[in-house]
Amino acid sequence: MAELVPLAEELSCSICLEPFKGPVTTPCGHNFCGACLDETWAVQGPPYLCPQCRAVHPARPQLRKNTVLCAVVEQLLQAGAAPQPPDGRPPAAPAPAPAPAPTGQVACDHCLKAPAVRTCMVCMASFCQEHLQPHLDSPAFRDHQLQPPVKDLLRRKCAEHNRLRDFFCPQHDECICHICLIEHKACSPASLSQASADLETKLKHKLTVIYDQISGASRALEDVRTRQQDVQETASQKMKQLRQECMEIKALIDGAEAISIQKIREEEKRVNTKLGNIYQILLKKKSEIQTLKEEVELALIKRDEFEFLEKAKKLQGISTKPLYVPKVDLNQELIKGICQGTSNLKERLKHYIRQSQDQKAEEPTSSGNPGEHGSASTHKPIHFAKKLPKEERKTKKPATASASASSVKMPTFGAPEQLPDLKQAGLETGAKATSEQPNLVSLKAKVLENFLLKSRPELLEYAVKFSLDYNTAHNKVALLENYTVASVADLPLNYQPHPKRFTYCSQVLGLHCYKKGIHYWEVELQKNNFCGVGICYGSMPRQGPESRLGRNSASWCVEWFNTKISAWHNNVEKMLPSTKATRVGVLLNCDHGFVIFFGVSDKVHLMYKYRVDFTEALYPAFWVFSAGAMLSICSYK
Repeated sequence: MAELVPLAEELSCSICLEPFKGPVTTPCGHNFCGACLDETWAVQGPPYLCPQCRAVHPARPQLRKNTVLCAVVEQLLQAGAAPQPPDGRPPAAPAPAPAPAPTGQVACDHCLKAPAVRTCMVCMASFCQEHLQPHLDSPAFRDHQLQPPVKDLLRRKCAEHNRLRDFFCPQHDECICHICLIEHKACSPASLSQASADLETKLKHKLTVIYDQISGASRALEDVRTRQQDVQETASQKMKQLRQECMEIKALIDGAEAISIQKIREEEKRVNTKLGNIYQILLKKKSEIQTLKEEVELALIKRDEFEFLEKAKKLQGISTKPLYVPKVDLNQELIKGICQGTSNLKERLKHYIRQSQDQKAEEPTSSGNPGEHGSASTHKPIHFAKKLPKEERKTKKPATASASASSVKMPTFGAPEQLPDLKQAGLETGAKATSEQPNLVSLKAKVLENFLLKSRPELLEYAVKFSLDYNTAHNKVALLENYTVASVADLPLNYQPHPKRFTYCSQVLGLHCYKKGIHYWEVELQKNNFCGVGICYGSMPRQGPESRLGRNSASWCVEWFNTKISAWHNNVEKMLPSTKATRVGVLLNCDHGFVIFFGVSDKVHLMYKYRVDFTEALYPAFWVFSAGAMLSICSYK
């Protein structure tokens, strides 16, 4: 069987050093156990290296079982030739299990009892003081490197070459022996001491960075806690101020209610006084008629004809007339005006409160003080209102009992001169309740001005994401990258017919529409010599020249035509200055009725703005014409 020993060595896996089990062959011609190679490559990851020749395979090769080699191994095992170790020596008998070393100490590899005092890195063994003496006395061991006792000495050996691993390869992050240096000649290995020193320096630097980060995190936590306290204090002050303002509003409403009730009571008193006078007159008339009746009845029972004639003649001359009751009633016009004013005020209050709750805050703080948020739109009108009662008193007219024509035509909640604060707060009522109030116009102008001053990070707080609507795209518009890019196709595309599809202009709409709220998006332009960006109603025409963006009353846009930039709406063109920006930002404020087009580069700058009271839902709209023109809806991190 000795002649089969070399063959048994050739039929051994170089990974597990045992006979092949399910052998496979790599493209470089080396054989390994299938399981051993799978496990090695699973740990190693791409690129995959041959464990024997270190050949590089970028993709994991498809390996098949080597059936011939498998049959040869089976025959060899049946013949009884066991593979020998790589050095040709017979396998050594299993060594007896060493006695466990004392806790925390390394046992002597010679006597297996006494604790080791040194480890020889050449002999790869640890020795106690007694068995270390030959290394100290004999010149043959003078070159052997001694170190303090090393635990897990076997881990320091190279599993492939059975040599001490005294080098470190930073490219593969592994310790290697001097034989492995041949395989790592393309790397830059260093000694363990040098690699340890380098890594120690890096770790010390990293520790310094971590200390700085911990210190910064502590400062940030303290800053956040301070800001939380500031926010809490500011919010508490604002809530206190808000309660005071609401108490003043309630007091104004209670005062207006008292005045209105007093007016109705005065009208009631006036009518009741007149009815009381009529009642007294009627009572007196009735008493006179009752007396005449009694006298007539008394005369009729007299027996003396002379006396009867004298009395009857006198009574016959007294005439009685039917009682007339004049029509006296409450002034219904006055009462109706007061009640209608109350109802109008209630609806105005409901509308104002609902608008304040639904709309977003229009002035986010830039100084970091949350207490300043929304103060201009909420509290300012009420503060201004406090100055008006003195001015109103100068023109105040005394109320009269009789309702004049002017008082009937003012259906306010109480006397109109008693509600200056509510008028200034946007809550006035009356015959002009349906007209736009001056303070609402000034509020819209204020909001528009604030948005014109916002920075790009502040605008991105209103950013929305949407895709392009396939059903609206013209046959010359190609939609790419999950319907977020529009370009001009070289040939017409066979889109299915759809009532929303543009058939005249190469245009496409966004998939989502917006009816209320504030929305912002950005569009990147490529080869922007024939393209346009805008918004439109869903009812915009889809056919004919009037379907082009900005050429009708249902769309607003900014357009690039060669080197000319212009704004279009209702077929009216406004020339705009040129810009180097290739990104356009669109801010749509449905609540306050405006759309702003920004040029976006390092900063945002105004291109054009429209102020419109929108009546329908609005869609993002895009026009591309020239070959190579491309519009991309930007995404935001």
